[in-house]
Amino acid sequence: MVAGRVPAPAQPDRLDGRIVVERQRCGWTSDDPLLVEYHDGEWGVPVHDDLRLFELLLLEGAQAGLSWNTVLRKREAYRRAFAGFDPRRVAAYTDADLERLLRDPGIVRNRAKLRSAVNNARRFLDLQEEHGSFAAYAWRFLDGRPVRGERRSVDEVPARSEVSDALSTDLRRRGFSFVGPTICYAFMQATGMVNDHLVTCFRYGEIG
Repeated sequence: MVAGRVPAPAQPDRLDGRIVVERQRCGWTSDDPLLVEYHDGEWGVPVHDDLRLFELLLLEGAQAGLSWNTVLRKREAYRRAFAGFDPRRVAAYTDADLERLLRDPGIVRNRAKLRSAVNNARRFLDLQEEHGSFAAYAWRFLDGRPVRGERRSVDEVPARSEVSDALSTDLRRRGFSFVGPTICYAFMQATGMVNDHLVTCFRYGEIG
């Protein structure tokens, strides 16, 4: 999530040129159509599909030190570069594949992050084998139930939590990288493990 933004004003939705309803959104969407689309359709929605979880884990790691908007704009390039976010195929990447990725202008060409993505794919498969699915592993940190943030201001939204700390510690113990507590909390927000839409945002009530 992009912190430090005041809540965005209500934005009129239009249908055939007519204003249908005004919606209040979380302030980090600003007026960027890409962020608005992501906010309205994906952010905070509970995810239990392993392919989607791997995608978001990979993208959150790529985002470290950058804006989420930057990564979203590169999402399709990442999808092509990382075999549709298939962890089994990414886990088989070789040094030659890494060199190929480093020449791809559509993605963040950071050697450490790219190596991490391949390594994390292998560790991801280990967790699938151990727990049946990565979803089963990740959601057990919350007993399978998402947390409702009940935040009224962006200033109340934390950068980490006890759960993200625990998830980060366990992932790193298992050999994952680029999974610090802040990255893990952003991952939890993205995958709906926590609903951090502001209570004034129309999506807060829709997601539940």
